Amino acid sequence: MTATTAESRVLVINSGSSSLKFQLLSPTDGTVDATGIVERIGLDMGAARISAGEQESTFAGPVPDHVEAMRIVEQLFGEVGLSLTDDRITAVGHRVVQGGARFGGPTLVTDDVRQDVYDLGRLAPLHNYAAVEGIDGARKLLPDVPHVVVFDTAFFTALPDSAATYALAKDFAQQYEVRRYGAHGTSHRYVSETVAEHLAAQGKDVSDLRQIVLHLGNGASASAIRGGRPLDTSMGLTPLEGLVMGTRTGDIDPSVYVHLHRQAGLSADEIDTILNKRSGMQGLCGMSDFRDITAAVDAGDKTAELALEVYVHRLRKYIGSYSFVLGGVDTITFTAGIGENVWQVREQALAGLEGFGIELDLEKNRERSKELRVISTPESAVTVLVVPTDEEFAIAQQAAEVAASL
Repeated sequence: MTATTAESRVLVINSGSSSLKFQLLSPTDGTVDATGIVERIGLDMGAARISAGEQESTFAGPVPDHVEAMRIVEQLFGEVGLSLTDDRITAVGHRVVQGGARFGGPTLVTDDVRQDVYDLGRLAPLHNYAAVEGIDGARKLLPDVPHVVVFDTAFFTALPDSAATYALAKDFAQQYEVRRYGAHGTSHRYVSETVAEHLAAQGKDVSDLRQIVLHLGNGASASAIRGGRPLDTSMGLTPLEGLVMGTRTGDIDPSVYVHLHRQAGLSADEIDTILNKRSGMQGLCGMSDFRDITAAVDAGDKTAELALEVYVHRLRKYIGSYSFVLGGVDTITFTAGIGENVWQVREQALAGLEGFGIELDLEKNRERSKELRVISTPESAVTVLVVPTDEEFAIAQQAAEVAASL
């Protein structure tokens, strides 16, 4: 059995198609020893940086693949006085977007699991193939440490069939594994559990707690969770479905694909690029950063105003529908970059809902904090919270649990 102590550390790796983010932290209390990123992998000139307390270091040079990226990570660790061969590192946790229907929890990486993750790349080609490259690089560098994959989709494998099933011809759906997989599951699980723990500490019964969690970042998703079990989520087969996002459309009539192909002569790849990378807030107003968008709204920019209205309208639709899915709602929680920091979105999303038991404290809503905080009034029947998400900590915890069981 791998020992896990207060001094144990987990190396968390998040591999993208051209980047590799990493963090070394405690799975016990979330203490971060080092964090950094390797960027522009596979391009002519790459870059990397690391921060470890007061120590920082950078790298510039070719990074042909993720194996070399991990070697550079090892080099950077040494430059800030750390070592990847430190005996305290008891596990490596890998974030993987798509686990399909087969992975409902964190899983020890074996050759077979590695192949499964690769095979699931057909459902998430932009994410899983890169994750496999990161796994290969890390396993080569740290062959004697347990490697654990933690899937964004895992939490939502527990969705009811009625929520996970599309009304698509059954034979096609089965043959091509078309269903609602969701995404951001690690965040939704972490935030919902944090809320339940917070309320339980106040003496409240959380056994049947009805929660709506709104993960609002450049990618955005909503979930309906009752008694710790997800009942619905906004993302679907891919992360395109659901809320309006930084560059993604969110919900859209599927026939738009056909319309753009027939009328504009666009290929499937071109349409995919438009819907995923040139739409959302970027497509609506030319900006995807909400700091720029809110500044433009304050300056009277009508295009930005409409974009924000579209964003909030979609958000309110999901809050309303999930309230019915849950049979009522006890908590609404905002998290991720926009959810945690943009008070205008929170205020507008919940404006005028006092008749539904949702009463926001406008002053508390405008306060900034990195801590969990309640922003509803004491009289509000629905508790509204802001909870900073910490996916790296959640991945570290799950990876440590798997490693400790060996």
